[in-house]
Amino acid sequence: MQTLVPSRSLSQERASPFLLLDYHPRHDYPALAEGQRGVGWHPHRGFETVTLAFEGSVAHRDTAGHAGVIGPGDVQWMTAASGILHEEYHEHGFSRRGGAFHMLQLWVNLPRARKMDAPGYQPITAEQIPIVPVGGENNTSTVRVIAGAYGDARGPARTFTPITLLDVKLTAGTALEVPVPSHHNVLVLVAGGRVSTDGDSLTPGALAVFANEGEHLALRAEEDAHLLVLAGEPIREPIVHVGPFVMNTEREILQAIHDFEEGRFGEVPTDEAPRS
Repeated sequence: MQTLVPSRSLSQERASPFLLLDYHPRHDYPALAEGQRGVGWHPHRGFETVTLAFEGSVAHRDTAGHAGVIGPGDVQWMTAASGILHEEYHEHGFSRRGGAFHMLQLWVNLPRARKMDAPGYQPITAEQIPIVPVGGENNTSTVRVIAGAYGDARGPARTFTPITLLDVKLTAGTALEVPVPSHHNVLVLVAGGRVSTDGDSLTPGALAVFANEGEHLALRAEEDAHLLVLAGEPIREPIVHVGPFVMNTEREILQAIHDFEEGRFGEVPTDEAPRS
């Protein structure tokens, strides 16, 4: 797992509304005869977690009663807001079979006015995500629109602030232009291949952060490439971040810790986690 946001070279203001970007490059896991890989019950308050599955599958459940499995092409958008406990593991069948695993997880900040909303959950399947062809006839390049808009398509994800999240595959030589307001922060993760922008070449695993200039993002694939485009309107509010809690003041963080210790984030289910 590679944590690309936060980093020493990238201020929170330049990444907002994105708080964290964890990228799990493609990796082949051996089969497990027993047990499971993942993260057990843990709390969150004040933001959203967004998981994109490219290969492999993950099982999720939380104390608000949501549960499910996401596989290739699916997205899991969980709004922790006022507080939730959840767990996420490699799905049981995948764990027993083993195989390729390739995922990305984002933490998306919530504005002060929505941090104490009730928790929510959006299980977005691959079939729900519109796909826009790019590059003209006989070109297989595509843009999957998860959040925001591209062309005439709008993504299914409901967001609390303006956000664009695009899953892009470009064939070599294809140019991509994405309209983005100049005051939005824009980040591009190269998950595979090589792309160029303004004379710079971006290689696999690179995260590019663009200046708040102009009204569009322009990229060109130097070879077949897989990209994630993240853009959003900055939330210009104070941030106090302690572990799994992201609030606006230290007092709110202390309250979050107190509420968690008092069991106010819900009761952990006693039955087995989802297996399929």
